[in-house]
Amino acid sequence: MTSGLWELVLKGLWVTIQLLVFSALLAAAVSFIVGTARVHRLRIVRFLAGFYTEVFRGTSALVMIFWVYFVLPPAFGWQLVPMWAGTLALGLTYGAYGSEIVRGALAAVDPAQKEGGIALSFTPWQRMRLILLPQAVPEMIPPFSNLLIELLKGTALVSIMGMGDLAFSGSLVRLALQESAEIYTYILLIYFVIAFLLTRVMRGLEKKLKAGVGKKPEKKVSAVRVPEGSGVA
Repeated sequence: MTSGLWELVLKGLWVTIQLLVFSALLAAAVSFIVGTARVHRLRIVRFLAGFYTEVFRGTSALVMIFWVYFVLPPAFGWQLVPMWAGTLALGLTYGAYGSEIVRGALAAVDPAQKEGGIALSFTPWQRMRLILLPQAVPEMIPPFSNLLIELLKGTALVSIMGMGDLAFSGSLVRLALQESAEIYTYILLIYFVIAFLLTRVMRGLEKKLKAGVGKKPEKKVSAVRVPEGSGVA
């Protein structure tokens, strides 16, 4: 490929990275807000959070992108730029999956921990912040890592809006070169490298968060010297 075509691919890579970061931040915020609402003591809060989760898990991310970018403008009289339309659609969709990860991790915390917080007269927010989340968050990292990789692959869907992401740039280069195998091999390798780096970062984060969680302090055992001739065998 020529330098100009490589520049086009690199521009697409930068767009994909920006979209991944923005949509991942939105998805993380939605995951924690909706996930904690799923275990709220009020039934109406649990119902609304569950309704949101079922709606966005039950719809296609591709259709959601179409809906946000093509349906919302005539309905509300405003137009989102492709970057923010893609961020909104992907963040809300993958946030629904993430909310189930948060809910499951919170529900897996030992009930005795919650009872201990109640016995200490902690408010619900204090129990969540000081007891539940510190124990649940490390358990969320592996499934969140998988979800982040799925989100990376899902960013290719925004090419339907004509957004110049990595997949769209690859299509333009393929049309210019009339060669599919070479360019799509490069695109696959780029996605793989990004996914591999994300996996390593998430594993490092998991180890850091799990360090010292649930571990008892080590006891130092000092050797006792027995005097000779004491008769102790």
